[in-house]
Amino acid sequence: MNQIDEKLLREIADLEGVPQGAYNIRKNGKLEGRSSSAHITIDTKADKPGIDIHIAPGTRHESVHIPVIVTETGLKDLVYNDFFIGADCDVDIIAGCGIHNTGCETAEHDGIHTFYVGKNARVRYVEKHYGEGPGTGKRILNPQTIVYLEEGASIQLETTQIRGVDSTKRETKIVVGKGAEAVITEKLLTHGDQTAESDMEVILDGEGASGRVISRSVAQDASQQVFYPKMTGNAACFGHVQCDSIIMGQAKISSIPAIVANHVDAQLVHEAAIGRIAGDQILKLMTLGLTEAEAEEKILDGFLQ
Repeated sequence: MNQIDEKLLREIADLEGVPQGAYNIRKNGKLEGRSSSAHITIDTKADKPGIDIHIAPGTRHESVHIPVIVTETGLKDLVYNDFFIGADCDVDIIAGCGIHNTGCETAEHDGIHTFYVGKNARVRYVEKHYGEGPGTGKRILNPQTIVYLEEGASIQLETTQIRGVDSTKRETKIVVGKGAEAVITEKLLTHGDQTAESDMEVILDGEGASGRVISRSVAQDASQQVFYPKMTGNAACFGHVQCDSIIMGQAKISSIPAIVANHVDAQLVHEAAIGRIAGDQILKLMTLGLTEAEAEEKILDGFLQ
């Protein structure tokens, strides 16, 4: 790997060199490196681009890294990754995609990830997106995530778009079974003329299911964001959707949360707020010696933590 590859891996997966344990690194649509472990097996799909990841029942305190990097201008990469997580697991899955575009053509990565999470298993899935490079070509990322949670299972889905992504359309669907739990934390920053759309649905399908969506975003300059979070309750369940956004410059943000109750004991709540940075917050930090720009950056960093 060269220095650009190493930087991208640091940005999207906090990696310094080859990770320990199971991993699959994809570069420019091809396999760059792979390792399975005693409990986590990674295999190439036979019928389409992508991998199958099997995590044995009872696997605990292990992780698997599956980052993707794109450094070739004009490349459109599509991958299908399926995760089969056995019962009673407790694992971390670290994904993410970084694009370094030096040319005038578009570089794009579309990833379709499907999770089958077994009974009483716990999964933490972390996905970061990042774009950079001196080229005029666009950097586009379109992730699709589908999750099926069996009884008592849980997933913590943490998605972050850092900087440099010109266009993204994120689609997320989670079906939550009996006594299962889904927690989605989404963090997004757009600037320039970038656009971002997030279409998310959590279906609380079993008795005692719970779901929580926490979305925080910052739109700067002339960027545009649209959010469609939807919580559907089909049983006695609890769901909460919270969307908070900071708008700056000439940016535009639309937040359109929806809750749908199909059961008398479904308890569903949604909240949405869009606003600018409060002037007194900036003044307070400036009294501590920060410039206005530094104060603003400090507030944004804290908001997106």
